[in-house]
Amino acid sequence: MAAVPRTTDGDGTPVPQRLLAAATRLFAERGYDRTSVQEIVEAAGVTKGALYHYFGSKDDLLHEVYARVLRVQQERLDHFAGMDAPVDQRLRGAAADVVVTTIENLDDAMIFFRSMHHLSPEKNKQVRAERRRYHERFRALIEEGQKEGVFSTATPADLVVDYHFGSVHHLSTWYRPDGPLTPQQVADHLADLLLRALRP
Repeated sequence: MAAVPRTTDGDGTPVPQRLLAAATRLFAERGYDRTSVQEIVEAAGVTKGALYHYFGSKDDLLHEVYARVLRVQQERLDHFAGMDAPVDQRLRGAAADVVVTTIENLDDAMIFFRSMHHLSPEKNKQVRAERRRYHERFRALIEEGQKEGVFSTATPADLVVDYHFGSVHHLSTWYRPDGPLTPQQVADHLADLLLRALRP
């Protein structure tokens, strides 16, 4: 009978987290297609058996790199959307938060948008559905404000969503941690731009 892989290593870090950390670093440095499973397990200090115990394939690792960030962002968007506050405050909070959480996970975002086409058709479809759910919740806030007369209806809500997330998705191409702006400052500027664009 095959041995069950250890859940943690010597310092207590769970093996799945070690694998994800190693994969994220290598995918960011070398690219998804130029990183082998062997290199990932060596960097994580585990066996191939451990990788296949937690992740069925390298494809599954790539999906999880993105999915873990999206899960956090979805939870936080649900929190902002459900707050007892005026819709413009809730939208501004959500718009700024997605910028901060993207910058905090910049490697993950960069890897994903650079390598998404490597996902299997099934995984690609799953990711698109997860992103659609997020965007629909964000769009619902805009539509709520438009119905209340707080936001202008001159631009369709779908286009407003694309406008904001276009900025978010480009963060990995220009944002530098040692640059002049902190993550929160960038988030505040982009959220303010969005609210100004929606002003009646």
